[in-house]
Amino acid sequence: MKLILRLLIGIAVGIIIGLVANEWTARLMVTISDIIGSFIFFMVPLIIIFFIAAGIANLGKGGGKLLGSTIGIAYLSTVLAGTFAVSVAMFVFPLIGLSGSEAVAPEGLSGFIEFEIEPIAGVLTALVLAFVFGVGIAATEATSFKRVIDEGQSMIEMIIRKAIIPLLPFYIAGVLAEMAYEGAVFETLGVFGVVLALAVSMHLIWLVIQYTVAGIVNKENPFRLMKNMVPAYVTALGTMSSAATIPVTVNAVKKNRIKDSIADFVVPLCANIHLSGSTITILTAATAVMYMMPGLEFPGFVGMIPVILMLGIIMIAAPGVPGGAVMAAVGILSSMLGFNEAAIALMIALYLAQDSFGTATNVTGDGAIALIMNGKEQGNSDRDAA
Repeated sequence: MKLILRLLIGIAVGIIIGLVANEWTARLMVTISDIIGSFIFFMVPLIIIFFIAAGIANLGKGGGKLLGSTIGIAYLSTVLAGTFAVSVAMFVFPLIGLSGSEAVAPEGLSGFIEFEIEPIAGVLTALVLAFVFGVGIAATEATSFKRVIDEGQSMIEMIIRKAIIPLLPFYIAGVLAEMAYEGAVFETLGVFGVVLALAVSMHLIWLVIQYTVAGIVNKENPFRLMKNMVPAYVTALGTMSSAATIPVTVNAVKKNRIKDSIADFVVPLCANIHLSGSTITILTAATAVMYMMPGLEFPGFVGMIPVILMLGIIMIAAPGVPGGAVMAAVGILSSMLGFNEAAIALMIALYLAQDSFGTATNVTGDGAIALIMNGKEQGNSDRDAA
């Protein structure tokens, strides 16, 4: 919650500075945002390489059919959640009159210095490299290389936690100061509330859908199942971390009368690979930004399908820190949807403003995946007995 408060302060300070600043001050803020933004984009391929490679390498160690089925259902849930979000957003936003007239693109006020750090690889290159490393480690049991990948993952997560996340309010302040200086900020921020309300509403609807499926599979009342998951949802609201909420989630899942072995396996796994709530938020916010930012164009439902499929994979790379999911998604937004620095800053602001709700949806959704796996396992046992 402290991160959200710092974000709001960054937004307010950026707007105030932009409104009262002279050109020198505005250029200083642009310089700050340029430096931080360059560092963020430099880190994106490293996040993808180390987190996805480590995730695949760890998934490759045992688990059998339960592992494969859980991964498949988690990925399907994430992709369907993204499809749901895009479908609703592309219907609602035009209905409420959201269009490019809502915002004015900054004219590109230059900073005092030209500062750009070239990423070590493009997003697709980093993704392919991560798969090569991850699958190779799992297949050859290359323990030494796996240790390098695991240590690299820890290092990148530390950099995100200690450097990037604390710098985000300054980055957003710089971008919004530029927009305010050029008279482009209030129309843009005016749609924040609508976007956030829509995202949180879709979170709740998606949880009902997930638990309805889980209830059918287990022949249980879905609302009773959801009620037992309330402690996990509330805890995630406070921690903003799926990983930190795992003990509470496991305990809540076990109250829904599923096997301890399934709960103990599925919940920690899904905490890392199942981010349906975060996906809903990212795609809702991305759709809004494309509708309201001049220079960006919504590619249509069919055009968004590759983005949704790729985002489902990228979410595996999301670091387990507040804001980690949107950091992992930055590469997709810039490479596949053409988001510029101002659009990325708006995305980060929109995402972080509701990160706790997205995390709570992720965590509660993990319970639904565990229930589905329990029902599937029970169905297999019944058929074997017959």
